[in-house]
Amino acid sequence: KKSKLGFTVYPSPQVSTSVVEPYNSVLSTHSLLEHTDVSILLDNEAIYDICRRSLDIERPTYTNLNRLVSQVISSLTTSLRFDGALNVDVTEFQTNLVPYPRIHFMLSSYAPVISAEKAYHEQLSVSEITNSAFEPSSMMAKCDPRHGKYMACCLMYRGDVVPKDVNAAVATIKTKRTIQFVDWCPTGFKCGINYQPPTVVPGGDLAKVQRAVCMISNSTSVVEVFSRIDHKFDLMYAKRAFVHWYVGEGMEEGEFSEAREDLAALEKDYEEVGAEGGDDEDGEEDDDY
Repeated sequence: KKSKLGFTVYPSPQVSTSVVEPYNSVLSTHSLLEHTDVSILLDNEAIYDICRRSLDIERPTYTNLNRLVSQVISSLTTSLRFDGALNVDVTEFQTNLVPYPRIHFMLSSYAPVISAEKAYHEQLSVSEITNSAFEPSSMMAKCDPRHGKYMACCLMYRGDVVPKDVNAAVATIKTKRTIQFVDWCPTGFKCGINYQPPTVVPGGDLAKVQRAVCMISNSTSVVEVFSRIDHKFDLMYAKRAFVHWYVGEGMEEGEFSEAREDLAALEKDYEEVGAEGGDDEDGEEDDDY
C-alpha cells in the first residue's frame, strides 16, 4: 500500500491570487479528503512573512517561497535517500500523525531560517531550533497552534544531531504551557534523525547550517484555515456569484453544496477531536459512528 502525500497551497487571509479561490479550495479539499493520506498545508502569506522576517527579503518572489517549501519537502524524503540514527519512512508519517482518516491536514515548519549574513554569528543548538520550529511565526500556514491542541507531531532533524539532544529538547517542549496536546494522545512525538546536513541552493537565501529540523504537526488549529475559506465561500455562494463559469464547464451546482457540506463536517470533526476525552460516555457514542 502506498501513502499519498500532498503539498497543498491554500489561499492566504490577506493575499489573494484569484477571485474564485474560495470555490476552488473548497472543491479541492473535498477531493483531497478522499484521495490523499497526508496533506501538508502551506500558504503563501505565511511563507512571505517568514522570508521578510527571518531572511530580511523586502519583496519575496515565488523563488524565495519555493526554496523554503523545498526544504520541507526535502526533509520529508531525506530518510529515503540517506541513512541516520532514527529513520522516518513516508508510511510512518501516516501511522504516527493521522489519528482518524479525515484528520490528515498537517502544519509544517522549518528551522533555522536564517540568512547567510546572520549565520556567522549564531551556532544554533538542537533545543534552539526545536523551540523555533514550534513558534507560531514559523508555521507555513496562517494559523496559530496556540488556539488549538496538538494531536501528534513529527520532528525530522538533519545534520549534526544526537538522540540525547533531541530527547532533552522534546522534554523542554513538553513542559511549555503554550504547547498543548489533546489528552488522549499523551506521547505525541515522533522523531527522526538523519546525519546528512541540510543542503542549500548556492547563492540562495538560506545559510548553510550544521543542523536543521523540519516539523510536521497535526494540530486542531488548522481548522482556522478551513473556516476562513468556508466563510468566503458562503459569502459568494449565497449570491451564486461566478458559479455559471463552473456549470458551463460541465459541473453541477450540487457539487458545490456537497463539497461545502463535507467541509462543514470536517470543521465539526476537528472540533470533536479537540474536545474529546471528557466523559467515558462521550467516548462510547463516538465509536458507533
